[in-house]
Amino acid sequence: MLFKLKRCYNLQKEKPMQSKLEHINLTVRDTDATAKILSHIFDWKIRWAGAAKDNGRTIHLGGEDTYLALYSHRDKHLADTSHKTITHLNHIGILVDDLDKTEQKIKESGFDTFNHGDYEPGKRFYFDLEDGIEIEVVSYQ
Repeated sequence: MLFKLKRCYNLQKEKPMQSKLEHINLTVRDTDATAKILSHIFDWKIRWAGAAKDNGRTIHLGGEDTYLALYSHRDKHLADTSHKTITHLNHIGILVDDLDKTEQKIKESGFDTFNHGDYEPGKRFYFDLEDGIEIEVVSYQ
């Protein structure tokens, strides 16, 4: 019994695994179009795609450890939200190695970048996907 307690409560002085974000699920107007744009800009891969609840469609897009779940359904509507709305997503931050290369890909994809900043912990800028989804692109290099 003591052995089980030691394992359960980590009394063997092993460092516990730090929790990390696995995915964010976003409702978008067109899962395929949004996945195409983001996979081009960030070199992400489709991990899974298929039917989802309420006759919807979901695409899991990202890398091995983290991803965006892009969801859409037939009953589309936009809510009037802003950064002041409770539960509204303000932006998604994406870490990249080459900020300039990524910005060029974003501009080539037809998006404007804005709010460039250089403050701790790194350089950054923003752009808006359709449906008002704001993306922050940041580099610590």
